[in-house]
Amino acid sequence: MGFVYSIFSIVLICCYLIVISTYIYHWKRMEVWSVPKGFEPLTSISIVVAARNESENISDCLNALNGLEYPKELLEIFIVNDHSEDDTASVVQSISDDIAGLTLLNLPAGLEGKKNAINYGVNKASGKLIVSTDADCIVNKDWLLNLSSFYQYNNYKFIAAPVLFHKEKTIFEKFQSLDFMGMMAVSAAGIRGGFMNMCNGANLAYERQAFIDVNGFAGNTHLASGDDMLLMQKIAEHFPGKVGYIKNLNSKTLTCAQPSVSRFIQQRLRWTSKSEAYSGWQIKTMLAIVWLLCLSMCFDCILMFFYPGLFSLFMLKFLVKALADFFFLGMMSSFFKRQELMWSFLPALFFHWWYIVWVGTAGNLTKGFNWKGRRSL
Repeated sequence: MGFVYSIFSIVLICCYLIVISTYIYHWKRMEVWSVPKGFEPLTSISIVVAARNESENISDCLNALNGLEYPKELLEIFIVNDHSEDDTASVVQSISDDIAGLTLLNLPAGLEGKKNAINYGVNKASGKLIVSTDADCIVNKDWLLNLSSFYQYNNYKFIAAPVLFHKEKTIFEKFQSLDFMGMMAVSAAGIRGGFMNMCNGANLAYERQAFIDVNGFAGNTHLASGDDMLLMQKIAEHFPGKVGYIKNLNSKTLTCAQPSVSRFIQQRLRWTSKSEAYSGWQIKTMLAIVWLLCLSMCFDCILMFFYPGLFSLFMLKFLVKALADFFFLGMMSSFFKRQELMWSFLPALFFHWWYIVWVGTAGNLTKGFNWKGRRSL
């Protein structure tokens, strides 16, 4: 049994190195996008923001959107209030007159959830390109110039863009920031390599007609999450080769990490709940490899007290994963100019494999989580 487990562990380590190397290869090969000189925006854009209980954040989000350098005649902004129980709607209403093109929409009774909110906003929109972000995000003034130029020059139907955390105060929040930067590289590499469709709903752009052509979120409405990756998956299948990732620092959106472990776990459980709908063996295989390696490390930690020989095997896994992750995350922190986060790498490394096992297991077994005052089962 010990020999078989050792061979299994070595295979897992090799598979993990292949996965990380694949991500690094495709990220490095992806060109950095820059707005071409003399670029003239021609694309009409509708920004759709679903908001629920975001009274503390919505003002900063709207102020950032108001500062966008994009022709006002080509831009409209829809804030879709998803039955907020706080002052979200009144905050938006109070500043709506100061922001050109801003419209507050209240989701009708009988409809709830982010997918319904986005769908409602898209149905009201007139722009050729739908751009979505979250109500707790802020953007820089060149955000739309980068997205629209990338769209006009490449004619993609769906564009994924980077999302980063900022204003981290604790080691736990810095861990989330590092982990999230890794997800951005995974998303970009998967899209470039054509083996994985991953993205984040806090920074997306897609053609309104493409959304209509694939019938929006139909088929995924039973899942509380999935307004991003599952829509991307449908568009990628309907329009092969028409999904892109914009590798550009100024195209990012910024949000804050979860302040507590409980809220972090609920967020990740919500994300994991949509995994049953993933299509393609590549994404499932890669996620399984990471989960299995982390699971084996957890088992090693527990069983080495009874089988001391497992200590050497555990240390091999730990050191290989540490070196691979350090190089991978160091590459990302350098690109996004957040090198200071690497000082938190070691504590983040210890937390990472435990959380992968817990969330990966619980998210696929329970399907239940609390989010924005709602309970999903």
